[in-house]
Amino acid sequence: MDAEVPAQLRRRGMAAATSGAGRCRLSKVGAGRRPPPARVRVAVRLRPFVDGTAGENDTPCVRGLDSCSLEIANWRNHQETLKYQFDAFYGERSSQQDIYAGSVQPILRHLLEGQNASVLAYGPTGAGKTHTMLGSPEQPGVIPRALMDLLQLTREEGAEGRPWALSVTMSYLEIYQEKVLDLLDPASGDLVIREDCRGNILIPGLTQKPITSFADFERHFLPASQNRTVGATRLNQRSSRSHAVLLVKVDQRERLAPFRQREGKLYLIDLAGSEDNRRTGNKGLRLKESGAINTSLFVLGKVVDALNQGLPRVPYRDSKLTRLLQDSLGGSAHSILIANIAPERRFYLDTVSALNFAARSKEVINRPFTNESLQLHEAKRARGPEEEEIGSPEPPAAPASASQKLSPLQKLSSMDPAMLERLLSLDRLLGSQGSQGTPLLSTPRRERMVLMKTVEEKNLEIERLKMKQKELEAKVLAQEATDPKEKENCSPIMLRPLGRRTVTVAKPLKKAVVMPLQLIQEQAASPNAEIHILKRKGGKRKLESLDASESEEKANDCWELQISPELLTQGRQKILDLLNKGSARDLRSLQRIGQKKAQLIVGWRELHGPFSQVEDLGRVEGMSGKHMESFLKANILGLAAGLRCHPS
Repeated sequence: MDAEVPAQLRRRGMAAATSGAGRCRLSKVGAGRRPPPARVRVAVRLRPFVDGTAGENDTPCVRGLDSCSLEIANWRNHQETLKYQFDAFYGERSSQQDIYAGSVQPILRHLLEGQNASVLAYGPTGAGKTHTMLGSPEQPGVIPRALMDLLQLTREEGAEGRPWALSVTMSYLEIYQEKVLDLLDPASGDLVIREDCRGNILIPGLTQKPITSFADFERHFLPASQNRTVGATRLNQRSSRSHAVLLVKVDQRERLAPFRQREGKLYLIDLAGSEDNRRTGNKGLRLKESGAINTSLFVLGKVVDALNQGLPRVPYRDSKLTRLLQDSLGGSAHSILIANIAPERRFYLDTVSALNFAARSKEVINRPFTNESLQLHEAKRARGPEEEEIGSPEPPAAPASASQKLSPLQKLSSMDPAMLERLLSLDRLLGSQGSQGTPLLSTPRRERMVLMKTVEEKNLEIERLKMKQKELEAKVLAQEATDPKEKENCSPIMLRPLGRRTVTVAKPLKKAVVMPLQLIQEQAASPNAEIHILKRKGGKRKLESLDASESEEKANDCWELQISPELLTQGRQKILDLLNKGSARDLRSLQRIGQKKAQLIVGWRELHGPFSQVEDLGRVEGMSGKHMESFLKANILGLAAGLRCHPS
């Protein structure tokens, strides 16, 4: 049964309830460390009978077997039972402290590592979700216990003398009939859910309140809890008619260089329960509310099924609830699902449905990572005028000798030695991953100017190549217009073959230019040059080897450059090495691979090991057959042509 929202959460009751609970100590991870994929953990809580005893006609239909498994009667065959196994099972005698310490408290340490965490209470109406999440002054639930522990941890980690300064903010909202409402500011109206360029879910206009103590939390949370929509049904006098989400952000700022920033989010979600309107007796507004609740929970089940089946599209956008839970299910959060069930036989079908959803949810894989960034303006302010001159675009007055050349990081002699060593090691790491020697402390203005100059040069080079391509095509068309006798007597300037030399007519590529003119010039300079031509005929392509005389007769066809099998093999091997050893940043250098697909490739490699061949890339989520074909054409031929132009 969903317990009603308490009038107040007394700190005295909280202190008494958590006096015996051990504080979780947080271990900080180093910058750049990426935790392995984490499965959604599922705990099941069986509430006791409402009146404390079971009647003769209302015997329990669920029985716990041990701390992780339970069984329920099979309604199709009364001689059998259905057994379920989860990460934790809490029976009728389990306390609020048992559930919090066993399943919720361990994930709080991830917040101070700059990672996200989620706790979801799921189950049918009347199963005790709100009691699990909120509790009462005598038996506080997950929300007050987590906030008290988290605030204590932030005070300890953000004390004077510690490397990080921490701050905590809270937001509280509900999703009522597909409307996002701010419980801290009910007059704000329906809010929209957005997504930034990095895939983070945002709600513009949502109120954020800073909190430094549990008293601050109570002052904001208790009035907001009264704003949540509740209603009476046959099963519950104060049934939750909306999904409530408490969002707690932990911001960290490093006090010393390089002034890193971290942000960890904690989602505490009390879902509304699924309802059978035949038993709840809902009519009018209650029936409309029940329809919105059941629809959003149905979409939530579709999201879980799509993630487990690896479908290319996950229907997050089909509901405001799943849109908000995009980070909790299949995203970057350490997630805990607490499935609440009832023992009465009249709840049998709802209990089986909740257990089946919980069993599917524990197969969902999340990929947590540390949300860390650099505070550039603080780093610039901390650097002195000497260091600022190092990052300026002007070259030094007198160049140093080769033995005395130092990188910009090595010139920061005034920096702390330990911090300097960390920056130097990071600079070497970036250099080994393809940073091409870019100084780590270069100013953004200089990097932007260099990039703009490079882009301008590339555009000019492309225009020059296009002009040469047009000139070459014009000469070929002029040759085609002459009669065969004139072709035999044409001058060498008009592409007359000399000996075994052959000429390739290259069709201009639509999307990428792989320097075809350089290939033609190099191969034409060879005494025994022979170029393989790919001919298009009748909608199909076949490979032919042509001399210059044959190329003159068939120059009106569509020709494209074909690389030798040896170079193709080298190109495939180069791509395979990059797939197995490259980081997400390296993988983005490949064509048809963006940031999202690069992260999926790295995650697949962590789960299944290295790729045995390039075609195994098709097993990665989102890599369809058509995408694989365009990927191979754009990358293998391009890399092979690059190897031909610049042999190792």
